[in-house]
Amino acid sequence: MDAVHMAENTPPSRTRAVPARGSYRHGDLRRALLEAGLALAAEGGPDAVVLREATRRAGVAPNAAYRHFANREDLLDAVRTAAVAAVAEAMEVRMAQLPVQPDAVAQARARVRAVGAGYLGFARAHTGLFRTAFGGRFALATTPDPAKAGRSGLDPFRHLGAALDALVATGALPQERRPGAEFLAWSTVHGLALLLIDGPLRGLPAEQAEALGGRLLDMVERGL
Repeated sequence: MDAVHMAENTPPSRTRAVPARGSYRHGDLRRALLEAGLALAAEGGPDAVVLREATRRAGVAPNAAYRHFANREDLLDAVRTAAVAAVAEAMEVRMAQLPVQPDAVAQARARVRAVGAGYLGFARAHTGLFRTAFGGRFALATTPDPAKAGRSGLDPFRHLGAALDALVATGALPQERRPGAEFLAWSTVHGLALLLIDGPLRGLPAEQAEALGGRLLDMVERGL
């Protein structure tokens, strides 16, 4: 699995190495630059994504980058897109690990929790990529972008929407309470993620942060 498809439980050290000078195959320079940008984002968030440094890591002259990225913002947009897709895959990892529940309602509730747990887990494990994915110029598009989706074809926001739709289908969430529920759930989980990585809770021991996340997901599930 390469850096673009890095799941939440894959440590950054296992991302595919950025090719050295002359080692990338013809036509792969864009990929080399993108992976260099992802490595920079993983290390220092969106501000660390600099086109000149990406070209240095890819082993090419700075001017070579302009064949694939018009400027630094163009590279950052590509890195952000890949980071959002990685969050989606982190959610998919959590959902794939769910045991079969005794009834449809329990399964739907577990799915919602897995989506939230994947989001929180990614924020804590890959903080630089998380900041890059959802910071700065990130905006929710009305039309899905396949490049921001995981292997299932859904991006993080639409994973949440699908999980909430499943709650409605089982009767666990009344239809009249469904509109806008994804924004409320996302705001709550995202708020805790920011407190844990950038706010006053950033020094919390891992076990305590995990337990706090579980309690928050309980609150979200019951509040829906």
